[in-house]
Amino acid sequence: MIRSELLQELQKDNPELRADEVEQVVDIFFDEIAQRLAEGGRVELRGFGAFSTREREARSGRNPRTGETVDVPEKRVPYFKAGKEIRERLNK
Repeated sequence: MIRSELLQELQKDNPELRADEVEQVVDIFFDEIAQRLAEGGRVELRGFGAFSTREREARSGRNPRTGETVDVPEKRVPYFKAGKEIRERLNK
């Protein structure tokens, strides 16, 4: 599902909301998750899963086009762990 499909489904389920209001709700939802992760926090949606970040250490990488070795700095990357309910639904 892509973002536009999500907006269409929400609009269909909530006909009392205008399309721009549905889009604003989705924007706020994703912005809040991104902001919390940027602050180093964690976002848990019961029954769905949890978003967090993980630390990646600095390492030496390789440019696949040239084969040249490059230094990759340490960084934080987003991580998602599916909740028990969603795992059970996937494995029915």
